[in-house]
Amino acid sequence: MDEYVFTCPECGQRIELNGPMRDATLTNGCPVCGATVDADHFACG
Repeated sequence: MDEYVFTCPECGQRIELNGPMRDATLTNGCPVCGATVDADHFACG
């Protein structure tokens, strides 16, 4: 399964996520602060 590193553009939180969690974060926003995010905020881990 793919692993991603998400860095929130608002709160700066850095989280390692799997593919389904990446999709959920793209849909629902940062899991910490709720900021809207896009694919540019993810890097392959």
